[in-house]
Amino acid sequence: MPTAADPVRRGILVLGLQAAVVVGLGYRLRTLQVDQADQFRLLAEENRINIALIPPARGLIFDRNGLQLAENRQNYRVTMVREQTGDPEKALDRLASLIPLTDARREAVLRELAKRSAFVPVTVAEHLDWEDLARVAANAPSLPGITPQVGLSRHYPDAMSMAHMVGYVGPVSERDLNRVENPDPLLEIPDFQIGKTGVEQRSEDLLRGSAGASRIEVNAQGRVMRELDRREGQAGRDLQLTLDKNLQDYALKRMAGNSSSAVVLEIATGDIVAAASAPSFDPNAFVFGISSKNWNALLENEYRPLSNKSVSGAYPPGSTFKMVVSLAALAAGEVSPGETVYCPGHYQLGNRRFHCWRRGGHGHVDLEKSLQQSCDVYYYDVARRVGIEKITEMARALGLGRRYDLPLPAITEGLTPTKSWKERNHDKAWLVGDTLNSGIGQGFVLASPLQLAVMTARIASGKEVEPRLIRSIGGTPVPLFEAPDMGLPASALRRVREGMHSVVNSRKGTARGSRIVDPENIMAGKTGTSQVRIITAEERARGVFKNEDLPWNRRDHALFVAYAPYDNPKYAISVIVEHGGGGSKAAAPVARDILMYALYGGLPPLEAYPQGLRETIRQEREAPPEAAEADSDERDRA
Repeated sequence: MPTAADPVRRGILVLGLQAAVVVGLGYRLRTLQVDQADQFRLLAEENRINIALIPPARGLIFDRNGLQLAENRQNYRVTMVREQTGDPEKALDRLASLIPLTDARREAVLRELAKRSAFVPVTVAEHLDWEDLARVAANAPSLPGITPQVGLSRHYPDAMSMAHMVGYVGPVSERDLNRVENPDPLLEIPDFQIGKTGVEQRSEDLLRGSAGASRIEVNAQGRVMRELDRREGQAGRDLQLTLDKNLQDYALKRMAGNSSSAVVLEIATGDIVAAASAPSFDPNAFVFGISSKNWNALLENEYRPLSNKSVSGAYPPGSTFKMVVSLAALAAGEVSPGETVYCPGHYQLGNRRFHCWRRGGHGHVDLEKSLQQSCDVYYYDVARRVGIEKITEMARALGLGRRYDLPLPAITEGLTPTKSWKERNHDKAWLVGDTLNSGIGQGFVLASPLQLAVMTARIASGKEVEPRLIRSIGGTPVPLFEAPDMGLPASALRRVREGMHSVVNSRKGTARGSRIVDPENIMAGKTGTSQVRIITAEERARGVFKNEDLPWNRRDHALFVAYAPYDNPKYAISVIVEHGGGGSKAAAPVARDILMYALYGGLPPLEAYPQGLRETIRQEREAPPEAAEADSDERDRA
């Protein structure tokens, strides 16, 4: 039963709650009216506080030895906000009296101002020197809406050798924004730059970082009075690549004058220590804004300097594919190492002849000799016995016909054909002639320099070597992939390696002129030549045109793959010289020199070269760069 005291207690409780509410409201009013009075007064006076995003510093990129490949440099620039300038044209007139401003740039700025919201800043000039920036800053009171700024701009030191792999950055485009469902607010900042190609593009999320913010007090004229507070963003993460800048530089110089590519893998780790594509270009030209003239010159160059041939180029592998056919035949028990095939210079299939590169033939050829002298007839016969399905199975086991997961755009898958593939893509049945062409790396078969380097590394090691390009992220090493054994018969691998050794080191080997004589660094390899045109019966009857007598774009591609040292493989290499002619003349000397540079950590001693080449190479090293390059070209053609 309620007592007389209950209403009193309830009354006290209600009064207590009311008092607490009054005290809370009073405290909140004091906070708003006293503690935050200045801030809210500014907000009330026509929104005098601006909040701006602060772009973070982009992550740096280094080579395997810590050499910087992509850095950030101070960039002095001037921006304009349309709603604060009054008349943009008059503002630009005043600015042009202080810093250089061309008519074309003025028109571009006015178009950009018209496109953007009135409160969005637009860059008027950038990459100014300090004197120009100081002049604008000193005249700031007479330049409402125009602000001098110090930002960061991407720069690539010694850029040419790494252009295709590192890539470059550029301003965010409408296309870039449309590709992202919920774009980062940073992308809306005028002239903010993101990766456009290479590692810069594919590792954008790691390199970009996150934005900071700044709250700025401005007066009625829009002039900045003070910064109220500032929260710095988080810089992007640094990346260390597996590439060796010095080796990459040397590879590009060694390929000068050619349209070519070279890829070097460290066999034990799968690290790509070099992936050079020649000719190259200067990525800094894109950061600062490339001219139409220079852009068109790059596009119209038949050597395709913008193409990363190392990973994007897909070529018939030619005779470098013969190791694939050899291993497929040995693993399937379709051929024994001592078994011979007679080569009269052609292989007869019905009423069609498939020719060997040596018109008079090679006579009786076994496995080792077939690789040593690159006999086509041997591989026509063996490929027909093995069949395309087993050949393709072995090709894929060796790393061909696969798009590798690397932070690079436009990586080609190449092509390792099957019967069903031809039916799907050409609506035609597979023919025995297709198998014969595939047996010598022609026909439908396509591979990139990267894939051929992986193939060579797997043959050399017997393991499923996987290529990698990122060594560490933000200082944390990327775990190494433990390559499992391929499971191929040891005897089959040994036979193929012996054949590759014979290619380079035997008296009749097709690459004997490019051997390494240092017994600690003996090289094993395979030459290749892939046709880019069909040789007709009429041409054969009157005599096949020599490569040097044909237009450049109709000449054969030259290829060479190798590994060294033979007894303890450390590096694998592939080189492709587009329309270079024979692999033994155009590609093998280049591959040998690049491989030696990797093995010796610099220019090798003259004693590592064959006796007949030492004086020529000594003179090249002592000659000026231009003369040395010309001498090198002559040596390769010899």
